[in-house]
Amino acid sequence: MSTVSHEAGHFHHAHHFESAEHQYSSAKQGVWLFMVTEILMFGGLFVAYLIYKSLYAPVFHVGSSYLDVKLGSINTVILILSSFTMALGIYYNQINDKKKAIIALLVTILCALGFMTIKFFEYSHKIHLGLLPGKFFDNPEFLQKVVDFANAQALDNSSADIVDVKRLKQIAPLYFGFYFVMTGLHGLHVIIGAGLILWITIKTANGKFGSEYYTPVEGVGLFWHIVDLIWIYLFPLLYLVG
Repeated sequence: MSTVSHEAGHFHHAHHFESAEHQYSSAKQGVWLFMVTEILMFGGLFVAYLIYKSLYAPVFHVGSSYLDVKLGSINTVILILSSFTMALGIYYNQINDKKKAIIALLVTILCALGFMTIKFFEYSHKIHLGLLPGKFFDNPEFLQKVVDFANAQALDNSSADIVDVKRLKQIAPLYFGFYFVMTGLHGLHVIIGAGLILWITIKTANGKFGSEYYTPVEGVGLFWHIVDLIWIYLFPLLYLVG
C-alpha cells in the first residue's frame, strides 16, 4: 500500500488520490513510463552502434580488443549482486525489518561504488593510450591494427575491393566515441541511482518506510534494475564484439 503522510502511527494517501491503492498504482505507472524513456534513449544508441558496426566491422573488432574483458565481467557480477541486494532492501522494508533493509541498501551502494571505481581505472587506461573520441584520438598503433585487420579480412574473403585506408583512419575513433558515450551515460545513471539509494536508506533509518509505505523504495529499485539491465546489453556489445 502506498501513502505519504504519517499521523498517529498511520499512513494516509495524498488528497488528490482516491485511495492509498490509487496512489500506489499511479506512482508505479509513472516510474514505468520514465523507464520507457530510458530504454528509448539507450535503444537509439544501441541501434546506431549496430548500424556502424555493420559498416565498419574492423574498427569495432580491433576496438573491443583494447577493453579488459575481466574487468567488464567483474562489473557485470557486481551489478547482478547489486540487483539482488536492492530486491532484498525492498523486501525487508515490506516486512518491517529495518536493520536488514539498511544493510541490504548499503551493500547496494557499495556495489555501485565498486562498479564506478573499476570504470575509473578503465577510463584512465584508455585516456593514457590516447583512445579517445573524435579529434582527441591519438593512437597510431590502433589505426595500423585496423588497417591490417581490414586487409587480412579482404584477403580471407578473396575480395577484389581495395581497402579505403584513409576512410578507415577517419572512422577509427568512432568505436571509442560509442564506448565513452554509452558507458559514460550508464555510469551517470549508476551515480544517480547510488544517490537515490542513499536517500531511501536514510529515510529507512528514520522509520519513514515500512510495510504500509514503501513506494519510493520500490520506485528506486525499478530504476536500479533498469540500470543493471542496460549494462547486461552494453557488456557483450562493447567487450565481446571482437
